[in-house]
Amino acid sequence: MNRLNCFIILLAVSIWIIGGNGDATSDTEIIKKLLGKGYDWRVRPPGINLTIPGTHGAVIVTVNMLIRSISKIDDVNMEYSVQLTFREEWVDGRLAYGLPGDDTPDFLILTAGQKIWMPDSFFQNEKQAHKHDIDKPNVLIRIHRDGRILYSVRISMVLSCPMHLQYYPMDVQTCLIDLASYAYTESDIEYRWKKQEPVQLKKGLHSSLPSFQLNNVDTTLCTSKTNTGTYSCLRTILELRRQFSYYLLQLYIPSTMLVIVSWVSFWLDRGAVPARVTLGVTTLLTMTTQASGINAKLPPVSYTKAIDVWIGACLTFIFGALLEFAWVTYISSRRKKICSSRNSLLAETRQALIIPNTVVAQFPAEEGAETTETRVDMSITESPDVWIRRHGNGKIVTEVNGHLGNKNDESAELIIIDSKHKNRRYIWWTNFKNLRLIRWVRRRLDVEDNAKRADLISSEFLN
Repeated sequence: MNRLNCFIILLAVSIWIIGGNGDATSDTEIIKKLLGKGYDWRVRPPGINLTIPGTHGAVIVTVNMLIRSISKIDDVNMEYSVQLTFREEWVDGRLAYGLPGDDTPDFLILTAGQKIWMPDSFFQNEKQAHKHDIDKPNVLIRIHRDGRILYSVRISMVLSCPMHLQYYPMDVQTCLIDLASYAYTESDIEYRWKKQEPVQLKKGLHSSLPSFQLNNVDTTLCTSKTNTGTYSCLRTILELRRQFSYYLLQLYIPSTMLVIVSWVSFWLDRGAVPARVTLGVTTLLTMTTQASGINAKLPPVSYTKAIDVWIGACLTFIFGALLEFAWVTYISSRRKKICSSRNSLLAETRQALIIPNTVVAQFPAEEGAETTETRVDMSITESPDVWIRRHGNGKIVTEVNGHLGNKNDESAELIIIDSKHKNRRYIWWTNFKNLRLIRWVRRRLDVEDNAKRADLISSEFLN
């Protein structure tokens, strides 16, 4: 630093002597002399590293910024808006004007139209930007007596922020602010962060975002290499966490309620077709509309998001409740069709087989039974019923399971039930029903109507 100070002082004295007006102490006179004859604002000032001959190395530009606000974080366009005060500081020995202890002012402020050399800084991920001009241009150019220059400007920008939405709406996004020189390579300009507080945040900025929370701000380097050279670059990393409370109230709780409402149809009678259809279709359409509203706020990405899994699960439950009602209606209508068909076989446990134009074998009641009525043993639950018509002594008789009927009819139909097939099926079915878990479930769901049993199973599953 001693060599640097000596260089700056010697350069300032030389310029002051060349100017010829050592008695000029007013700001106007000093600025006029500095920017007068001999100063070219288009030429880069020399560096401060005296060990490098010629231009003495690159100009060191120290950067810091104050982030005033972050708003309009757009998930569809993957961008966000930021307003900040951007500050740069460098040394231009050609603008040094004083010596330690003299009566010259500590610094001078340039006005609009007074040009000096400035770094050609630009933001690499910037889409739109503008400087603030109300009511005066919000620009500060301050020249210190040792040639140090401070440039401060207030700007608003729309910056690109590529987002990864796999965990939406429980995601954490990382947005960047990249600063680099557009024309000067790192051999001409070297950017450095200010050692103390390189990035300052306005008070309350962490919790002032509409749908995000600013978790952390970090700084790093991002030197970029292109076909035209290597350029010095500074990067600001903003870590934004999406606030989940909004989506909990606007999405998760309403969708959960829609699923629960769709399950109400399990407790409605299957005959209430308009009520159950309206309930199922309405909840399905409402959930579809809600899903469309959520997807409208997101870009059409190719991967699956966490919100897609949730919405898909809700739609599956609601659609399943609607399908359950369709199944109940089908079972009920099929049962009625079987009962109403003339040539169909109605088989129920301990009930008679009604077979038109067919001899119904009647058998006496079992010994010890309380009733004296004849028993019609036509069940097909455990023992198969085999009807065989044969001739005996010139008569046509009907045999049912080895028992001869009391009367016969030549016009009766011949029905033979495959005993082997029935035996295999009912042996398996009997073994299955004897399982302990199945017996417990049958006791809980002891309903004769199969259609009603489907509703009962669905409601028991929810309980």
